[in-house]
Amino acid sequence: MNLSKFHDKYFKHLLIIPLVLLIFSFAYIGFFYAQTGDFAKKDISLTGGTSVTLYAPEKISVIKQELSNSLENLEVTELFDLVSQEQKGVIIKTSSDAQQTKQVIEDSLGYKLTEENSSIEFTGSALSRSFYQQLLIAILVAFIFMALVVFILFRTLVPSLAVVLSAFADIIMTLAFIDLLGISLSSAGIVAFLMLIGYSVDTDILLTTRLLKRSGSSTNQRIFGAFKTGITMTLTSLFAITFAFFVVKSFSVVLAQIFSILIIGLCFDILNTWITNVSILKWYLEKKQ
Repeated sequence: MNLSKFHDKYFKHLLIIPLVLLIFSFAYIGFFYAQTGDFAKKDISLTGGTSVTLYAPEKISVIKQELSNSLENLEVTELFDLVSQEQKGVIIKTSSDAQQTKQVIEDSLGYKLTEENSSIEFTGSALSRSFYQQLLIAILVAFIFMALVVFILFRTLVPSLAVVLSAFADIIMTLAFIDLLGISLSSAGIVAFLMLIGYSVDTDILLTTRLLKRSGSSTNQRIFGAFKTGITMTLTSLFAITFAFFVVKSFSVVLAQIFSILIIGLCFDILNTWITNVSILKWYLEKKQ
């Protein structure tokens, strides 16, 4: 049995895979919300707190052990030189206030924190909550405008809903996977979700355009033609972002989180574009004919 015949026979059954994943994602996000009171674990850029960067190669295990009992919601990451991979410093994040954090760190390390050996940033909880809400509104507005553009572009309910559903599934599945990994979402992570909306719809629009607005070939031929172009686009982005992630992960926590979320989202986008969207569109075209 060739691939076309296999797909003609089982494309509806393939919808079970993304459907199960989407249901699991909703269930896990709901469970996470019941346990924590929020849809994702947030870092201090979204909850408020103190960030201290030490320009010294302190041992991360020692810092965690000595500070974990004195500071709330402690997170410690190392900074490395891009070329030599030599440790250049440590970033300490905590929800405790700046004065308490500075005092505890000084007592633990045995020396004073100055502008030469460290930098300290403090964000108030009210400001962080307001910023978090504004970012969520930005994602919602971006998603709504994306959906409007898709409906205007295709002017057909089912294909437009398939594009929107695929983009929505990308976001939900990515969020559930981040929660599962225990990643603390920062403001940069929210920005990554905004970027993911754009990455999610490009191949879906390509696929839908090829199937609805081209004629002279069979549905499977148009799907395969769109797949060759679309998967090349996605894999090119995925490889580039993955390479960038491994380059920056040792010295930029912000960029590392953006790239990691995009990597996860693009992997789910392959699934949702070439199974979810393809199956819905093929089913729609069969009914239409």
